[in-house]
Amino acid sequence: MIDARAPGRPFPHFWERMFGSGRAVLVLRANYQKDLTMMRSSTDIAYVRFHGLLDRGVGLVSGKTALFYNRSSAKRSPYNFSYVDQIYDALLAHGVRPFVELDFMPKALAADPHMRQSFWYHPIVSPPRSYAAWDRMIRALAKHLISRYGINEVSKWYFEVWNEPNLDFWGGVPKQQTYFTFYDHTARALKEVNPRLRVGGPATAQAAWVSAFLAHVSAVKAPIDFVSSHVYGNDTAENVFGIHEKIARRAMVCRAVRKVHQEIEHSPYPHLPLIISEYNASYSNEPDVTDTPYMGPWLATTISHCDGLAQMMSYWTFSDVFEEGGVIRKPFYGGFGLIAEDDIPKAAFNAFAVLHKLGDVRLDPTARSALITRTSNGAVAIALWNYAPPDGTGPRYTPPPATRQVRTFKITVRGISPSAHGDLWRVDDRHSNVLEAFDAMGRPRWPTRAQIKELRAAGRLAPPQQVELRSGRLKVTVPQHGLFLLLLGGTRGGQTSRHQERVKAGNAARRRRPR
Repeated sequence: MIDARAPGRPFPHFWERMFGSGRAVLVLRANYQKDLTMMRSSTDIAYVRFHGLLDRGVGLVSGKTALFYNRSSAKRSPYNFSYVDQIYDALLAHGVRPFVELDFMPKALAADPHMRQSFWYHPIVSPPRSYAAWDRMIRALAKHLISRYGINEVSKWYFEVWNEPNLDFWGGVPKQQTYFTFYDHTARALKEVNPRLRVGGPATAQAAWVSAFLAHVSAVKAPIDFVSSHVYGNDTAENVFGIHEKIARRAMVCRAVRKVHQEIEHSPYPHLPLIISEYNASYSNEPDVTDTPYMGPWLATTISHCDGLAQMMSYWTFSDVFEEGGVIRKPFYGGFGLIAEDDIPKAAFNAFAVLHKLGDVRLDPTARSALITRTSNGAVAIALWNYAPPDGTGPRYTPPPATRQVRTFKITVRGISPSAHGDLWRVDDRHSNVLEAFDAMGRPRWPTRAQIKELRAAGRLAPPQQVELRSGRLKVTVPQHGLFLLLLGGTRGGQTSRHQERVKAGNAARRRRPR
């Protein structure tokens, strides 16, 4: 029984406010910006995070003069903000703000320029040769951003110190101690420029180091405005929790998020916001996972269980305009993106699009395989799903089996008209799933322009089915790996305008942001 007028609890859309993307310089690509436009049309994306702002491709630091530069004595600055400006101008023009990930090490500042990570573009992961030079660069960057965009704007951004220093993205020895020193310098340099700038970390993989990091920050009185960390559905219990247990893919992310949430609560900073600045069902390229409708139930399960634990969770990534493993060789390879090469929406993109229709008040949080919400105009928005493990987890896509188990939901609603009409959106093997069309083409490695056009059309969210309550009741049958969104009652059949939704989300976000 669902009571549309029952008291509920706030349900901010924490899962769709921030997304990851390919490295910084890719923001200048036309396809990247097209994909960002698609995201703005279907989600409440407000922030974008990416690696490599300080990497060679952006060109911020030129020449070894950065090691010795002092504005009072040097005639020409070693800093070139041309691409930085173009990158951030592009984000702001698309209505999103930067979540500034401060990495990787410019060659001129690196203690060991040959210390590189294995990504295709081989970023330098060395600590700085001179902390004085590093601090000068951070101050120069912060001053430039404030000069260009104004402190009222830049104070709404987030500055995160480095990426996953507990893995091979940081070459300091010992890792934790040297990263903590690095964080202290970076955070203080930012706050010296303006105390309104928001800074945080430790940006660790596998939900690591948070307790130690906060204890350190408290001990040395370093600035801290938020905590960030990462976790993926196929991380292991040994790596995340230090235990020998098989944790299911659908449970891993929220168990890790709860762990970090509790570590913050028991730290000297119990009220710091938690931002999961990377998460996904997989950290590797698994076509049966990230390219398929499986992602709909996985996302819905994750959102349901992570509710109330984090201020924002940043899905990695919104687009397959992405080069960590090199230039993409085929459209569907298990890439992280919601949007495949050539601006083709995946089923996961449509899963975000339907979950966006959920309201901002949650009703009956104990419901299983269902998110029951109320929208600002009184409609009932219900996500229903049928979770099952992915069909396979290898490097090749496995077609779904001929027979799948279905799940039937018997829904009774009161508080709205017992004969209310509504809409039912579907994301499953046969609806809103571009792979059906791609399979029918024979999965071409290099689709023609005509095929790309066909795939874009096939990847769009399928139109909703019109449904009607009968004596306040409705039966909905969801296939395995299916995610459905039912919208009943409210204005215009339960649909608010895009403008109303954005105003609502913006107001809610402002209420949530730390002061």
